[in-house]
Amino acid sequence: MTVSNSRRSFLKNSILAGGGLVIGFNWLESCKPVSKEEMLTMPKEWFNINSYLKIGENGVVSIITPNPEFGQNVMTSMPMIVAEELDCDWKKVVVEMAMHDPVNFPPAAFGQFTGGSRGIATKWEPLRNAGAAAKHMLKEAAAQAWQVPSDEITTELGVLKHEKSGKSAGYGEMAAAATKIPLPEKPTLKEVKDFKLISHSQKNVRGKEIVTGKPMFGLDYQVEGMLIAMIEHPPAFGMKLKSFDGSAAKAMPGIKDVFSFKTYNDGFEKAMFDTNAFPELVAVVGNSTWEVMQAKKALKVEWEPIAAYSETVAGFGGKQTVNVPAGLESSDDHHAKMEALAAKPGNIVRRNGDPESAFKKAAKIIERSYSCPHLAHNCMEPMNFFADVKGDKVKVAGPLQAPGIIEPTLAARMGIPAENIEIEMTRMGGGFGRRAYSHYMVEAALISQQVKAPVKLMYTREDDMTNGIYRPAYHATYRAALDENNNLLAFHVKAGGIPESPLHADRFPAGAIDNYLAEDWKIDSNITIGAFRAPRSNFIAGAEQSFLDELAEAMGKDPIEFRLELLKRAKENPVGEKNDYDADRYAGVLELVRDKSNWANPPAGVSRGVAAYFCHASYAAHVLDLTIEDGKPVVQKVTSAIDCGIVVNPDAASNMTEGAVTDGIGNALYGEMTFKAGAADKTNFDKYRIIRMSEAPKAIDVHFVQNEIAPTGMGEPPFPPIFGALANALYKATGKRVYQQPFMGEKSVLG
Repeated sequence: MTVSNSRRSFLKNSILAGGGLVIGFNWLESCKPVSKEEMLTMPKEWFNINSYLKIGENGVVSIITPNPEFGQNVMTSMPMIVAEELDCDWKKVVVEMAMHDPVNFPPAAFGQFTGGSRGIATKWEPLRNAGAAAKHMLKEAAAQAWQVPSDEITTELGVLKHEKSGKSAGYGEMAAAATKIPLPEKPTLKEVKDFKLISHSQKNVRGKEIVTGKPMFGLDYQVEGMLIAMIEHPPAFGMKLKSFDGSAAKAMPGIKDVFSFKTYNDGFEKAMFDTNAFPELVAVVGNSTWEVMQAKKALKVEWEPIAAYSETVAGFGGKQTVNVPAGLESSDDHHAKMEALAAKPGNIVRRNGDPESAFKKAAKIIERSYSCPHLAHNCMEPMNFFADVKGDKVKVAGPLQAPGIIEPTLAARMGIPAENIEIEMTRMGGGFGRRAYSHYMVEAALISQQVKAPVKLMYTREDDMTNGIYRPAYHATYRAALDENNNLLAFHVKAGGIPESPLHADRFPAGAIDNYLAEDWKIDSNITIGAFRAPRSNFIAGAEQSFLDELAEAMGKDPIEFRLELLKRAKENPVGEKNDYDADRYAGVLELVRDKSNWANPPAGVSRGVAAYFCHASYAAHVLDLTIEDGKPVVQKVTSAIDCGIVVNPDAASNMTEGAVTDGIGNALYGEMTFKAGAADKTNFDKYRIIRMSEAPKAIDVHFVQNEIAPTGMGEPPFPPIFGALANALYKATGKRVYQQPFMGEKSVLG
């Protein structure tokens, strides 16, 4: 989005409402949680220039955030960016959550998409421009009113001042006049050194509502006359609906209807996030959650095997063919297939130098293989969505990450124009990529259309955990060739998975080694997979960083110094031209975590591991301190170093790092979804082990590299390297390397 294009297009959609100034980019949500005593007096009038920033006659500023919120705190950080350039008083800022608006936030521009750690990164300039443009217009309005040059007017905390004349005015006083000022083509932005709000911590604007249980999530959504719906899906992947008898269920108290339906029309070409394990379902609809749950048990459903098929899926990188095999798969078979394919030549995706010759000349070859199982997302709030279909009008509301991407699917399935669809976004009780696949929104709308009533579709935890969508199972083999003096001659990685490869061939240590080979492979599957916090990186980082530690030990080098040596080579004399990381920034987080953790002098009795990784345009490094107590690992402390460019809200960024560290440790130690005869063998938390409060790190110390680089990813980058740091610490504590996740599984190094 450029200022000249986007602002003028927004102007076309503006509505005159009187009494204040509205400009910019719909970006915030309740920038200040206020008590009744502190409650701001809302303006009597607003004057709308376009659909974003608005200023009331009393100086209150309201900005609207388009990005869905699920804990990353964009409702605080995005408003901070606008407020910084606007020079308004943060205490007088309130926020509104946008409805889905594909006109002002087109999906192609990452409009209202929360995922890939792209929120702040893609909105950094538009948000700044929105605030700066509003400030420019206010200054010009004051200059005309006071008959003084606008460049002599200063702004601070929502007040305009002209020092020479002694005149001043609040923003609200100039808001109406400012609407008559033309939008600047390219407003002047602040120098980073002049920031007063950005990089200074502000508390979560929804914090009080969250901890006091205010209704803001999809499961809280209520309207008069709303029915409850649940679905019955096949018990195993590789099966589909054959027939059902819902008569007994329909006869039960409170039940309104029982019927089957298809999520997609026959022949529908899916988009990237149209993944859905079981597109034909049985719906049970009734008055209450309890009544519907009981009726589900009375269903008589017959399932049958699917036939193998292929389909075309349109993704970000263009269309691709996806092959879906028949049969009932098992995790044991998956593991055997991955081991077999890992032993065969893969698809070469990068080759530097002559790695084959280097391995033949090697005095020593180190080879290690790593694997991980599927993982369930396990959002705290199970999938749910509200829908109310009335004729050719659709109103839906609930938690989702990508409204603009799922809306065309809903429109196509319903046979209703997209402009007749209203999507209200609620706060999400977790996402982690799972809520980018919003088939459950389409399901809710189809059920409402069938019963001709407003409906809230609710997945039980068992529905949620067994219906997909999972982190894939992966496998990676690393090899290193050393000469007689333990110098590194060549490096080889071959990685694959079910049904995708986790390999990022152009990431470190590519570019740092003369002879480098990367291969990948994949195995088709009918078990649906999808984005899981830091996709692919969440496995390959741990495998790579574990292998680098083992390699450093074989070479007689300190783990951090070994990585820094490789990064120095990548900076001063890089190999190849496709290296997708900045060696300086990568080295920077390693040096920072080395210093902040006092790496050379660990506490007595503590085993220490390190790992670093680059993904989502950011760099993260962790040093993890661990002890073994009563035969169990106890994480005493994690020291983290992050380079994500300018940190908008340090408090929120630290929280995201702490959450990523804790989540990563839990998944590394315990996370595992396995399948038998196509069925997920863990259906609730009694079997699916996640980290407990008492197992979280006792301390997490987060540090950020200070620079003036525009913000890059933050939600996902701290997650992948914690797997490696934990693995390396476990080796120091036990003397045994871990090669399979979960680390506390059947082959645990702790027995």
